[in-house]
Amino acid sequence: MSIKYVNPPHVHPPRGQYSHTVTVPAGTDLLFISGQVGVRPDGTTPASIAEQADQVFANIVAHLKFHGLEPSSIVKLTTFMVAGQDGDAVRAARIRHLGPHRPASTAVFIAALVEPEWYVEVEAIAGKPGGRAGA
Repeated sequence: MSIKYVNPPHVHPPRGQYSHTVTVPAGTDLLFISGQVGVRPDGTTPASIAEQADQVFANIVAHLKFHGLEPSSIVKLTTFMVAGQDGDAVRAARIRHLGPHRPASTAVFIAALVEPEWYVEVEAIAGKPGGRAGA
């Protein structure tokens, strides 16, 4: 049995790159990725939300690869954006890094993140059926 991404017929179709439901079978290892912000490996933070979003998703992909997983293993994303920022820039970065994959997803605008220079934060849950999602 594999992870299934499903959009039930009695609910409106998704309005973006996500699925309404995801089923994860027993025996699936889950990897929980803490909220990633647009901080580069050298500790610097880009000035724009577009650059930060690109770094956020690059960070998520790096965590997945470290654990032997691909972006297609993501089952849930939660995205927090500072109100007034460009959500389309975040969406474009997500598509660049995750491709057409459609995990369950939530995106919300918030007043602020912990550091005032941060504009976007994304947390992820990934699954590897019957596998070992750990290093």
